[in-house]
Amino acid sequence: MSTILKTLCLAGTLLLTSFTTLAQPIAKDEFSISPLLNGQQIPKVNLQDIKGNTVDLAELTQKKPTIFFFYRGGWCPFCNNQMGQLKAIEPELLKMGFQLVGISSDTPAQLKASAAKNELKYLLLSDEKMQASQAFGLAFYTSEKVTEIYTSRLHVDNPMWTTPEGDKRLVLPVPAIYISDDKGLIHFQYVNPNYKVRPAPKLILTAASLVGAPE
Repeated sequence: MSTILKTLCLAGTLLLTSFTTLAQPIAKDEFSISPLLNGQQIPKVNLQDIKGNTVDLAELTQKKPTIFFFYRGGWCPFCNNQMGQLKAIEPELLKMGFQLVGISSDTPAQLKASAAKNELKYLLLSDEKMQASQAFGLAFYTSEKVTEIYTSRLHVDNPMWTTPEGDKRLVLPVPAIYISDDKGLIHFQYVNPNYKVRPAPKLILTAASLVGAPE
């Protein structure tokens, strides 16, 4: 192989690696996100669990097939409903060899409260700095109206972010489901800007069965 060809191959590899691991810009709204797709790798991002321990998402997926679900926070009733649905199908997912991991912008303390309130056994991770949400291409600025409603009526106390225009807004992830194999390769994703619509448990089970557990 010529030196030029080797250089081009190396550049292509580095470009692909960067594409799958670097954070995406925060989208201007929930309809403008650029989420990771099937065939891409789970990015290397460090988050904290409810005890404050550091968890590397990429390393986590090297142990067993994983189902990640991004949700807005314990303050969101639609998210709590989804967490309960996932809790109900968790035994079936465990039998398939999967691990279930929830990611939100809640702090570790808030996650601990949610886990206790909903009697959850699966892993919850704090993405309060929105690193995972950006790496997965799910982070977006909420509108001025939504920011006002969430902070004043729902008492969401997440840190405020500054938009490119200089406005202070909340940043949230679009709710999503990602299913990866034991090598961190994404086989299934469900991303919907309408936070009121979540995938049915049956769909998640079907997708997980198609990915399958390692032999």
